[in-house]
Amino acid sequence: MAAMTSSSRPPLNRRLAEFGTTIFAEMSALALRTGAVNLGQGFPDTDGPEQVREAAVRALRDGRGNQYPPGPGVPELRTAIAAHQERRYGIALDPDREVLVTAGATEAIAAALLALVEPGDEVVALEPYYDSYAACVAMAGGTRVPVTLRPHEGAFRLDLDELRAAITPRTRLLLINTPHNPTGTVLTRAELTAIAELAVERDLLVVTDEVYEHLTFDDAEHVPLATLPGMRERTVTIGSAGKTFSFTGWKVGWVTATPELVTAVRSAKQFLTYVSSGPFQYAVAEALALPDSYFTGFRADMTAKRNLLAAGLADAGFGVFRPQGTYFVTTDIRPLGFDDGFAFCRALPERCGVVAIPNAVFYDDRTAGAPFVRFAFCKRANVLEEAVSRLRSPAA
Repeated sequence: MAAMTSSSRPPLNRRLAEFGTTIFAEMSALALRTGAVNLGQGFPDTDGPEQVREAAVRALRDGRGNQYPPGPGVPELRTAIAAHQERRYGIALDPDREVLVTAGATEAIAAALLALVEPGDEVVALEPYYDSYAACVAMAGGTRVPVTLRPHEGAFRLDLDELRAAITPRTRLLLINTPHNPTGTVLTRAELTAIAELAVERDLLVVTDEVYEHLTFDDAEHVPLATLPGMRERTVTIGSAGKTFSFTGWKVGWVTATPELVTAVRSAKQFLTYVSSGPFQYAVAEALALPDSYFTGFRADMTAKRNLLAAGLADAGFGVFRPQGTYFVTTDIRPLGFDDGFAFCRALPERCGVVAIPNAVFYDDRTAGAPFVRFAFCKRANVLEEAVSRLRSPAA
């Protein structure tokens, strides 16, 4: 007998009613059912460095992290995060007061928005955006205000005038992502400087998602927003081990900010997972201390894979936006005679045995994203070659 509710109201909180099951679950299930090459969800198909994996095994065997770790994260990892930020970017952090370890970047985003946003606050986010952004703004009771990155000369660009116009007296926070998923855009120093000046002028907080900080290509430069004038005291920076070290299942992320902002985020985070990933935290601490040669080699490997997939997609007839960062290639399907990314992606596994993601799921304005489709290149080269071969086939 079905359970009865005390009213006719649906069980799901109305703030989440619009979201439903993520497109990633749908497309991954379709890949499994059809045997398609899954270039949809962004996870590598090989593990990261063996020495980092062995560090996790060693922590398990030594009994480090098998019980609840400290709420802010183990001291070794917090110290390693602070050292990484100073070595790479010159940002000096107190590991005891300005670093918070989270269950991946997704929890960091949720905790930051739940802590900093109140009902009625507006959150300006760059569209298209990672799908958890919208859900987290909704859970916090805020109102999301998208500013759309638009195609221009082979890339997706930010219109700074549009960003300025989106800010109202109700705006509380800017939610920035660079390198940007899904478009692969890396905001320039000039663009970030303009964002910083706007945040200072309007006295806004900024949450900046920088999980792809080590995945920039060609001459693109990752500039942490917190390094710019006036931003250290108003910026919550989010990082993650999953994308940098190819251990996405470990779910180790972090927040860095001033003591006041970290305390606020921790107040929300403690009622989400409380703690997580105990032994993996020790391993990530060692990973962050890897020599520069690791990061250089990682970037070179991903650059080669980007080039392989981008060239193959172009040969297959897609319009290709060559990414400056992340491990995704956004394509335009209109040269192939299609304009509906959802229909295209749902048919693609049956047509040629490849799974991709329709970018429209990352937009409030679904029509703006309708003709764009995202492919992940964080896969083995032979997998990418097989996908390219299938996409080039006459049946595609």
